[in-house]
Amino acid sequence: MYIGQFALANSLFVAPMAGVTDRPFRQLCKRLGAGYAVSEMVTSRPDLWDSLKTSRRANHAGEPGPIAVQIAGTEAAMMADAALYNIDRGAQIIDINMGCPAKKVCNKWAGSALMQDEALALSIVEAVVAACTSRNVPVTLKMRTGWCQSHKNALTLARAFESAGVQMVAVHGRTREQGYKGQAEYDTVAAVKAALKIPVVVNGDIDSPEKARAVLQATGADALMIGRAAQGRPWIFREIAHFLATGTHLAPPLVSEVKRLLVDHLQDHYSLYGEFSGVRSARKHIGWYVRELPGGDAFRAQMNTLESSAAQVVAVERFMDGLNEKMDRIPALGLAVSDTKNSQVMKELTI
Repeated sequence: MYIGQFALANSLFVAPMAGVTDRPFRQLCKRLGAGYAVSEMVTSRPDLWDSLKTSRRANHAGEPGPIAVQIAGTEAAMMADAALYNIDRGAQIIDINMGCPAKKVCNKWAGSALMQDEALALSIVEAVVAACTSRNVPVTLKMRTGWCQSHKNALTLARAFESAGVQMVAVHGRTREQGYKGQAEYDTVAAVKAALKIPVVVNGDIDSPEKARAVLQATGADALMIGRAAQGRPWIFREIAHFLATGTHLAPPLVSEVKRLLVDHLQDHYSLYGEFSGVRSARKHIGWYVRELPGGDAFRAQMNTLESSAAQVVAVERFMDGLNEKMDRIPALGLAVSDTKNSQVMKELTI
């Protein structure tokens, strides 16, 4: 699959998620089978470009390409300037955010709120494409099916965006009104795919190899974009890739491998955020890793009391070592404790 001139490793994408898909997380997902990852959204406001938050979000040091940066905003000229600013700092693909449902974003008419104003949305796309074309940088876009159930306009907008020069569209199968509630629907995505010549990516509720195959069959999409299901389970990309290629399931990762992955993730995380911020922002990642594991809830509560990176790493290592004494592999997602070969000791396992 290509985005512009860039050949991608495969058609499994990491969804851009604010506060999650930073450089350490993107690199880990790519290491574990993702073919493409987009940064967290970066503001188009120039007065915030030099802020610590924005500089961290735009940090791609050592990350394999293509480097894709997502920009968010409401003014066409400002969005075009933001695209050029990020290109000057290494972006090879610019992605426009029209999918974020967060209130603090939509209240400013950015993100998925732009889908309510089709003329404004198109003017932003045209301005960004014009700016990026001069640098030979492809523009992509992520959106929802519409603002609400009664106003699903993804198909109308997608056609306009393709005509304006967007080279790939990703569609989350929910409206902004839904947020992340209810079930994603894929009929709208299928309609967009049928109407467009550019690649179409489907996003929403893809949380297993079987679901990935079913969604591809239902939509005909060119690629899958996975977000929340990869939190604490970044190996989902290789599991899906294996299943789509062979029709068989890849064995769950060894406990010892997950311990190594998590510790490596933490060290990279601390290097980006520093000690104080790194310790606090790492807690959510650690919580996601252990949420399905025996003793995970108690361990999460303990983790939230630790105030240093060294203490976090030691606690993680001890927890995973204790788990490794009782079982070889991490249970597959959704597998009940009683279904594992070590069911009794798993029930008894504590931190």
